[in-house]
Amino acid sequence: MDDDLKKQLGKIANTVRQLSMEAVQKANSGHPGLPMGCAEFAAYLWGRELRYNPKNPKWLGRDRFLLSAGHGSMLLYSMLHLSGYNLSIDDIKAFRQLHSKTPGHPEFHLTEGIEATTGPLGQGVGNAVGQALGMKLLSAKFNSRDFPLFNNKVFCLAGDGCIMEGITSEASSLAGHLQLDNLILVYDSNKICLDGDLIECCSEDTKKRYEAYGWETYEIDGYDFDQMEKTFTHLRENQKSPAFIVMHTIIGKGSPHKAGTSKAHGAPLGVEEVEEVKKALGLPEEEFYVPQSVRTFFDQRLVKCASMEQQWKELYRRFSEVQPELHEDFMKMVEKRQPEDLEQKLKDLEIKNPIGGRSASQECLGLLGDQLPFLIGGSADLSGSDKTMMKAFPLVAPGKFDGRNIKYGVREFAMAASATGLAETDMIVPFIGTFLTFSDYMRNAIRLAALSQVQVVYQFTHDSIFLGEDGPTHQPVEHYATLRAIPGLQVIRPADANEVKMAWLAALRYRGPTAIILSRQNLPELEGSKVSYDEGMGRGAYIVKKESGKPEFCLLATGSEVSLALDVASALKKRGKAVRVVSMPCWELFQNQKDEYKDELLGGDLGQRVSIEAGISMGWDKWIGPSGISISVETFGESAPMSDLQAEFGFNVDAILGRLLS
Repeated sequence: MDDDLKKQLGKIANTVRQLSMEAVQKANSGHPGLPMGCAEFAAYLWGRELRYNPKNPKWLGRDRFLLSAGHGSMLLYSMLHLSGYNLSIDDIKAFRQLHSKTPGHPEFHLTEGIEATTGPLGQGVGNAVGQALGMKLLSAKFNSRDFPLFNNKVFCLAGDGCIMEGITSEASSLAGHLQLDNLILVYDSNKICLDGDLIECCSEDTKKRYEAYGWETYEIDGYDFDQMEKTFTHLRENQKSPAFIVMHTIIGKGSPHKAGTSKAHGAPLGVEEVEEVKKALGLPEEEFYVPQSVRTFFDQRLVKCASMEQQWKELYRRFSEVQPELHEDFMKMVEKRQPEDLEQKLKDLEIKNPIGGRSASQECLGLLGDQLPFLIGGSADLSGSDKTMMKAFPLVAPGKFDGRNIKYGVREFAMAASATGLAETDMIVPFIGTFLTFSDYMRNAIRLAALSQVQVVYQFTHDSIFLGEDGPTHQPVEHYATLRAIPGLQVIRPADANEVKMAWLAALRYRGPTAIILSRQNLPELEGSKVSYDEGMGRGAYIVKKESGKPEFCLLATGSEVSLALDVASALKKRGKAVRVVSMPCWELFQNQKDEYKDELLGGDLGQRVSIEAGISMGWDKWIGPSGISISVETFGESAPMSDLQAEFGFNVDAILGRLLS
């Protein structure tokens, strides 16, 4: 690399330092250490290596950059501003302020150029693995020698905290197994944690660890542009496996008194220290100053970026002409296009009765996989039990990415974060499966998927204590409530095969994450459930048995307990009681209904309101009121056959009648 370019990249790096430390100082909040320590790397990446176009941030042929160490967000914001994205200097000045485009940690969909919502450490690595896997799946489907549409690289910057989090181990192990040769993980090795020196809590040889995962490993000086050029140029053309780069840096580089210490990690440098940094680096006194030479450099870079995209567009145009059928699939995946008669196709799907919710879902997936090329499945070593396998399609395997079933192994957290990454490709709707009780392992990734508004479907099976002999370690109790507590997550617990069909339709129509919660045990087809989506599932709650006369009881239930509620209603009717039974598979969809419908269903004098659900009662008071009765499970379960558990926990007709008529 010639000296003039090195000087220019150095000037960009110092501009990143100035913007970062001043934004943090102005906000009186933030993490200046990482942006200042990794400034040269960022300058090189955006100034030399990345394929991107700020004028079209969603260009499908672009490389991706994810900042797993999201606390260092000013590094990313500075580079997005300098390289021409829609992020102004005023946005930089508004760092960490209300409704700004520069929040404390990067947020997907909020700011152009952000490829993933990151911050909880390690999850960005999981997202990056998912995005890299997604690119491999797309390349296997659409690439050919003449049309290499997807030869993108996915870059991820992680810090010590990311490397120590368990999810990074899970995700990195999976990436090594699958030989993702388009993934580059750069480890900002500055030997400092927020609490002090890294050696106080971690002394592993991280490079050897990644060698054991099957990654290519490299080591560079974070301030040597020649080393960066040599390493990244090699990887662009010769990478065979995921690449791990140990990049040696100094946290807070440029700060006379705080560089190389934890004092630069998670707090502003201080006004006096900022002034000393400027003097030491020869930076102007003017705040948030960007040299004209830096502006000019990126103006010229923008021309090259536009040219790269234009070349890709021409390649894509010829692809669309030469391979029209494959192009049709391409457009279906871009648009997430669904057949207009998909609801009817699902209704016409013959499913035996009775059937477990998980098995009914697998029958639906057989149809959906054929109709929707963007649907990609996977499981955490449970596909035979959670029934997520799409039998008509092969497995994804090392070097073989033409399959549509991913074996994630027993890596639930990484599976969930990777699924978010798959969704962030904008051409894939992933679904992933495990037992409901293991959703706890995934919870933070589900939360970030909801925050990111990405379309992921979680198929959770073995949905209650009634799974039986496995006992309380595997029997979910509080899980319906904890999932419903996540804003933006659509939680659906279908009562029979008809509701399972419509649950999938609800998940496919929702541009956000959905948890479909399914039984292991067989469920009978219910009277009243064979209705249209708009009359049933689409409303979130609907009447499956209407009262005759003024109701004395209104029974609300989900999942397998809807059948029980109907049996209770029949027993009450024999005692001369009028009863309404409401199936309530999705609280979120019901909450979104017009007030008129909510009043029609649950308003007025409906007698005693009763909820029946084999989980904790938390949340049901909103629907049954303070005087309502909850038939629920408020303790952990037991290891026993299902019939014994039903009797033990009061989930049979006689026990419920005793509660209602006492």
